[in-house]
Amino acid sequence: MMVKGSPRSRDQLSWHPLQVIARFGFVDQSKTSAVLDLSALTAWLAAKAELPVAPIDPLKINAAQVTAVMSYKFAQIHEILAISVTRTEVVVATAQPFHGEWIQDLQTTLRDKVIRRVVANPEHLHRYSLEFYKLARSIERASGAEGTGQRVVQLDQLLELGQLGSPDANDQHIVSIVDWLFQYAFDQRASDIHLEPRRDIGRMRFRIDGVLHNIYEFPVAVLSAVTARVKILGRMNIAEKRKPQDGRLKTRRPGGEEVELRLSTLPTAFGEKLVMRIFDPDVLLRSFKQLGLIGDDYDKWQGMTCQPNGIILVTGPTGSGKTTTLYSTLKQLATDEVNVCTVEDPIEMLEPSFNQMQVQPGIDLTFADGIRALMRQDPDIIMVGEIRDAETADMAIQAALTGHLVLSTLHTNDAPSSITRLIDIGVPPFLISATVLGIMAQRLVRTLCPHCKVDGDLDVQGWAELTKPWKATAPQKTKAPRGCLECRDTGYLGRMGIYETLVFSHAMKKLVGDGAPLQALRELAYREGLRPLRLGGAQKVAQGLTTIEEVMRVAPFHG
Repeated sequence: MMVKGSPRSRDQLSWHPLQVIARFGFVDQSKTSAVLDLSALTAWLAAKAELPVAPIDPLKINAAQVTAVMSYKFAQIHEILAISVTRTEVVVATAQPFHGEWIQDLQTTLRDKVIRRVVANPEHLHRYSLEFYKLARSIERASGAEGTGQRVVQLDQLLELGQLGSPDANDQHIVSIVDWLFQYAFDQRASDIHLEPRRDIGRMRFRIDGVLHNIYEFPVAVLSAVTARVKILGRMNIAEKRKPQDGRLKTRRPGGEEVELRLSTLPTAFGEKLVMRIFDPDVLLRSFKQLGLIGDDYDKWQGMTCQPNGIILVTGPTGSGKTTTLYSTLKQLATDEVNVCTVEDPIEMLEPSFNQMQVQPGIDLTFADGIRALMRQDPDIIMVGEIRDAETADMAIQAALTGHLVLSTLHTNDAPSSITRLIDIGVPPFLISATVLGIMAQRLVRTLCPHCKVDGDLDVQGWAELTKPWKATAPQKTKAPRGCLECRDTGYLGRMGIYETLVFSHAMKKLVGDGAPLQALRELAYREGLRPLRLGGAQKVAQGLTTIEEVMRVAPFHG
């Protein structure tokens, strides 16, 4: 039987019957009129077998543990996969709940452990069986290989006799592990990959929607070889493990999209820690609405960025989306009529419409030196990665005074405190009032999963805490997280920004030039319409995009 839009008939021979039915897109006429997709059909099969449905969440499964329960051949023959192992129980997912001849054979090897069956999506079952067993096999063979690499050096090194050496970074099994690592991170929407050595084991963690998740544990020698492999790909010095290094590499997703990764190593007590920041190429294509910059904040931001000269600052802690905001803005401003130049440390995303320079302290090329060089390149717009010191601030001000639009970042808690931060690093107040056009502070909040969010009752006390002392009107209804397979039962899927935008009015310029204290600056900003971060978050809560708890988690309170 050939199905429209399906793969070749040879592949169809191995399909589960539910996969074939799902391809037709039948509608459930009896109840909801919803399309009978594979998830709905799996739930129907589970109900017929009187077994629970269990989604296979790879972030919650210990692949090394579950693959030790049975061989891959046994799992493949019976279309089963262990998804949880405890001291007393093994949970086995099956796509054939009416076939149980494997239970007795497996019970013999598990001895006293109880087998509990659940039904899983056959497509997920097949996919993750391949991934888990392939990874486990690669790690096992890499661990047993007599490599030629260096031994892992720890500050608290234990002497082990009979050590044969660590796996080599170019070993085929290490190459397979690294390939899996990147693909897995892309599939799980990770923004950062952490490879962390410990005394006896190495740990891999992903940051997803701003929260770190434990993913896998490797033998420490394998983790060291994986780190070395990534360093080779990033053109870093693999022999140097005593001091931090930075690098970058570019790879492709299966769909063909290029992905940039920024690499950073750090020597720790138990070896070299590696963090990889993943830069989504789609970021530069997102609109400000998709980033969460809408309404009054958007109008203020557009008003500032269309000015011919001056300084615009974006402020917030690490990981608050400042770089994304700046790149999206520069992408919009970089027309054929203007020359856009950047000086960054490091260049985070390569963009053909900018002229990008990277800071290199090793050859005395600092931010200040970079700005000085760019000013001789006939620029219209200059983006400075970060204003860190008085020299960089002074050069940015000189660029603004000589007719350039300068965009940069600071690390402060909110927009008004950026003024005092500039004064602290040595910028005279009269120069701040003469050059700064405005300051935008931002944070990233997790957004509610659109697939499962439900209507919820407003937490009146939480709303009052979130909006004090501004007394914002409370919405009648809000949305609440529930949790589903798409969001891994967290209730959140993706992130968006919340913003506060301070535009320098004539009154604000005068107050700054007079050296007014921070509280006086805040009070004037509020009178002139500054909406603090928490109020920006409250608006997203009222729109049903996020929750009160999520906004209060990331946004500071300033009375």
